[in-house]
Amino acid sequence: MSATTRAKLLDAALETLRAQGIAGVSARTIAARAGVNQALVFYHFGSVDQLLAEACEHGSTERVAHYRARFAAVGDLRELVGLARAIHDEEQESGNITVLAQLLAGAQNDPQLAPATAAGLNLWIAELEQTLARVLSQGPLADLVDVPGLARAVAAAFVGLELYEGVDAEGAARALDSLDQLAVLVGVLDEMSPLVRRAVAGRLRKATTARENP
Repeated sequence: MSATTRAKLLDAALETLRAQGIAGVSARTIAARAGVNQALVFYHFGSVDQLLAEACEHGSTERVAHYRARFAAVGDLRELVGLARAIHDEEQESGNITVLAQLLAGAQNDPQLAPATAAGLNLWIAELEQTLARVLSQGPLADLVDVPGLARAVAAAFVGLELYEGVDAEGAARALDSLDQLAVLVGVLDEMSPLVRRAVAGRLRKATTARENP
């Protein structure tokens, strides 16, 4: 029964964020949505902030697991961009983008929510990093790209796009299109002769060295 109540409260916290935003979250609203006494929020989690923190990680764990097999099936960067588009559409339709936006907003001023929100994002980043490392491992960029950094840049870009889309849907769509074009460009480079690939890699390596040692 205790585990069932905890699960209800975790799900209810996410549903409350979807429906009412961070400003509408309280022990009362969450408990009402879960159909339990609000005292159980404090019994199981100690505080509303702690409940939200655990709900964030709980929700991210479920969503990443939902897409894990599709990440594993990605064969190149263009397929990864295609999957990112699909995730974008599905997460927006389900309301999970709203949850993320509200948690990010709340985390700006809440020292308890900030690390929990970061932990939730890190679950996505870990999946991205693993996929990027695999698809880039045999290509011309294998030794030139900081994969952990790129995974974080991609995650940050998509978080920004999710929020940006609410004020400029057309601009967000164009940004996604540009990522697709970049993936095509890398694919074309990968199909070029070894001589051309070495030349391009050399120029990229030189540019990177010059940037790091001005």
